[in-house]
Amino acid sequence: MTESDYKIISPGDAQGDRIWVEDDSGRRPFMRGIMVHSLMARGVSFDEAFGTANIVKERAQARGVVPRTELAKWISEILSSDVLSEHQPPIPLPAGVTVGGADETNPFSKGQLAQSLLAASVDPSDAFDVAREIEIDLLRQGRRRVGRQELRRAAYEKMLGRFGDRTASRYLIWREFQEPEKPVIILLGGSSGVGKTSLALEVARRLGISRVLSTDSIRQVMRLTLSPELMPSIHTSSFEAHRSIANATGQTEAAESDVVDGFMNQASLVSVGVRAMIERAIEESTSMVLDGVSLVPGLIDLNAFAEDAHVIYLVVARLDEDSFRNHFIARGKRQLHRNASRYVENLDGILKIQEQFLELADHYDIPIVDNVTIDTSVMLVIRHVVETLRKSGNFAEVDQL
Repeated sequence: MTESDYKIISPGDAQGDRIWVEDDSGRRPFMRGIMVHSLMARGVSFDEAFGTANIVKERAQARGVVPRTELAKWISEILSSDVLSEHQPPIPLPAGVTVGGADETNPFSKGQLAQSLLAASVDPSDAFDVAREIEIDLLRQGRRRVGRQELRRAAYEKMLGRFGDRTASRYLIWREFQEPEKPVIILLGGSSGVGKTSLALEVARRLGISRVLSTDSIRQVMRLTLSPELMPSIHTSSFEAHRSIANATGQTEAAESDVVDGFMNQASLVSVGVRAMIERAIEESTSMVLDGVSLVPGLIDLNAFAEDAHVIYLVVARLDEDSFRNHFIARGKRQLHRNASRYVENLDGILKIQEQFLELADHYDIPIVDNVTIDTSVMLVIRHVVETLRKSGNFAEVDQL
């Protein structure tokens, strides 16, 4: 490989040793080094890539100007079928595929496409495989530009072939709601230790929702503005609120049977801030995921927001008591400022609060997610969210793409 392989030639000069690659965007100089690099990036060995690039250069030498599509055809002829089946299809030159229309375009990103496919409630590895197949198709076709709707249809068809219509259409539904007339607000309620925050963060990441909040933050703001004497229950944990109330009212000892009453008192106060967060998201037309122990079924009239937002509520639970205990111990090791033993010692109270959640969820027909594994729970939440949006009927059908 010599320096002359990379020299820039004056446009229009196709004489001598100069080779030009032509497509819809114009002509660019052929560079053997770039072809070698591109083939190796797709898994072709250096020897195979270098030999292929030399043969292509020899063929192109007599032509001077070669269509990009013909370069791809030559590569397919030169590399054996075994090589092509073993490796990802090679790229003759950097593709530079853009997505969009005449007004706005962005570089095609396999990662971003895979991210958007997660809304179909599929495994991330499956989403990446689909995105990679689409990228390969575009490169094989020698495409330099693809419209957003065309890309969306291609993704739908790939998903349809792999997973069926129900899963494929979930992708279309969420894509429609990423630019909604009204925001999507996902609420994840549950007792301490069920994994709400981890679940909320991952659901938001897969759905591309940038605003993720917790009722703990709302309660912390309230603590700074309201004294313990005025509202004692918000100045402690949900499972200890009954003790704060007892101390504030002069009781010598709090009855452990009052743990649910203390929790409900705290949650009802924090729910004022929850309503404010929902109203703010609606005002800004911003989708949001909100999690917290203060998101108790029945405390907030979600129907009041039905005209302005898609509010979707689920209760997160951890039904295995040993799993509960192990979670607190593990969290204490990760977060040294938290006292894990305090949670374990109050496990009975936390379980009572969870039982309250489960009873209220049953009463108000709220779905319950048993958070055994985070990956399964994330997919269940996403599936419920998108299926709920499907029922609204306000999304583009496949034949409208």
